[in-house]
Amino acid sequence: MTPSLRKFVLTTHVTFSVGWIGAVAAFLALSIAGLTTREAEMVRGAYLAMNLICLYIIVPLSLAALVTGLIQSLGTRWGLFRHYWVLVKFLLTMLCITVLLFHQFTAVAKAAKLVSGTAVGTLPRAELGGVGFVLVRASGLGILVLLVVMTLSVYKPWGLTRYGRRQYQPPRSLRTLPETPLSNPDKDAPDVDIETTGDRPSLGLKIALGVIGAIVVVFVVLHLTGGGLGSHGR
Repeated sequence: MTPSLRKFVLTTHVTFSVGWIGAVAAFLALSIAGLTTREAEMVRGAYLAMNLICLYIIVPLSLAALVTGLIQSLGTRWGLFRHYWVLVKFLLTMLCITVLLFHQFTAVAKAAKLVSGTAVGTLPRAELGGVGFVLVRASGLGILVLLVVMTLSVYKPWGLTRYGRRQYQPPRSLRTLPETPLSNPDKDAPDVDIETTGDRPSLGLKIALGVIGAIVVVFVVLHLTGGGLGSHGR
């Protein structure tokens, strides 16, 4: 990956990731308002807005952040399995997306359906209270996990994995420089790509594409079977 392309991918990844955190923060604010307010119109508006934000902003941003993150890791020296922080970040991102999709097609869709199918004066507050608590808890934990992911991106802790130790070879231009401790060789190293004959990014790419494909299939199937916005008027 060329330096200009690498910077473009990094910029888009950071943009999608920060947008994801901001959208979840807005979702959390609306979920707290829907759970605590006594005004029926505000309750209705909050849950309908939450459904729209989650379905058309949070879900696309999360998938875009995942895709650009995979492109960045697989197209640069970091790799997907070479560094512990990259691997943990990937697993936490996958966890967030899985929980996000699950809640979108269960709790969020249910809350939007409850408020859109009844009159303002007859809102089922008991059911909405239970669903609202779940949404507040999920969005709060989601922001916490996303902040952990962001922190990992900045500090890059823990060094190389066993796979990374076997695959890491400094480029020829760096072999005359003082050796960096093997525990964290990339912390202060120049931002260069490492091309080694023993590296096998194709395996990581296949796994990444398989995961993305599975997420897309689940998203499409749930949406087409009525789990999304189109089922609220039934």
